[in-house]
Amino acid sequence: MEPLFEPYCFGDAEREIMDRGGHFLLPGIMTPSSQEKMTAALAHVEGLINGYEGDLHPNRYAAEYNEYLASLIAHPQMVELARNVLGDEIRYDHCVTLNRPGGNGGQGWHSHEYSDDDPNLGFVRIFFYVNGFTAEDGGLRVVPGSHLFRDARLHAHTDDDLRDGWMKDKTHPMTGEPLDVGRFDAPAGSVILMWTHAAHAVTGRKAGSPTRWTVVYAYRNPGRTSRARWISEAFEKNPYPGAEGLMPLY
Repeated sequence: MEPLFEPYCFGDAEREIMDRGGHFLLPGIMTPSSQEKMTAALAHVEGLINGYEGDLHPNRYAAEYNEYLASLIAHPQMVELARNVLGDEIRYDHCVTLNRPGGNGGQGWHSHEYSDDDPNLGFVRIFFYVNGFTAEDGGLRVVPGSHLFRDARLHAHTDDDLRDGWMKDKTHPMTGEPLDVGRFDAPAGSVILMWTHAAHAVTGRKAGSPTRWTVVYAYRNPGRTSRARWISEAFEKNPYPGAEGLMPLY
C-alpha cells in the first residue's frame, strides 16, 4: 500500500507527553496523495448523509461506505501508530466522519467511555484533519490531564460552563497544576492522537470557511465492550482484506 504518512516521530518521549496531556499533535504528516484521496472519500460519504434513512448511518459507519476509508483500518502505518500508543493487542472500534462546513456551530465539551474503572485498558482516537484548522475556526479544544479522571459523564456547553462546573477546583493528577483549556492550530494533513477520556470540544466553523474535512479512527485494547463500537455484523464477518484480526470484540 502507498504511504499514508510522511516520516514522523512517536517514541517514548512523545508517548510520555501524550500520557501527561491526553493528546498529541503530529502536524502535517499525511502525504499529499493521502490528503487528496481522503478528501474525496469524505466528500463521497458526506454526499450520502443528507436524507439518509436506515440503521447504518454513513457518518458513523463511514468505512463501510467507502473503500478507501476501509482500506486504512489495517494500513500498516495506521496499525503501527495505534500499537505505538496501545501496545500489540488492539482492536478496531469505529471510523466516523467529523466534517464541518462553513457556519457549523461546533460542539460542546464532552468525553467518552471505555473501561472507566480500569486504566490498564486503553482506547485511542486518531483524528485526521485533512485541511487542518485554526484555534478559532473549527478548532479542537482540549483540557490537558482531564483524561486521567476517566469520567465519561463530563459535559458542558461552553468554556465558562466547564470551568464553573466539572473543572472547578480540579488539578492535574500528575503535575498538580490547575486544569485549564488548551487551544492550538493544526496545519493541513495533521493527525491528532487522543485518549478517549480526554475532555474536548470544537469551536464553530466560520461562515466563509470551506468545509473542514475530518475523520476519526478509533482503536482499543480488547477486554471490555464499547458503546462507540460501530461495526455492522456483515462488515465484521467480511472485513476489508488484512483487517480480519482487528474486528473481533475480544
